[in-house]
Amino acid sequence: MKVTDEQALADIADLLYLEPADLDHEADLRDQGMDSVRVMELVERWRSAGLPQIDYIALAEDQRVTHWLTVLRELQQA
Repeated sequence: MKVTDEQALADIADLLYLEPADLDHEADLRDQGMDSVRVMELVERWRSAGLPQIDYIALAEDQRVTHWLTVLRELQQA
């Protein structure tokens, strides 16, 4: 199973109690309410969806939506 951009945006927005359209793709997600516990929840959610190689560090180093979508795409192409 793939994690599409749309699914990733929905997952992120869900954890922040936002609509996907309300996410600022260039702003640091910590400024939008993201914290380490929520990042770990996303890691587990995406591992369960078929991305066992996703890890916390890959997401924590740059907490912008654009970076996270790039990471997800690259992992799924590998």
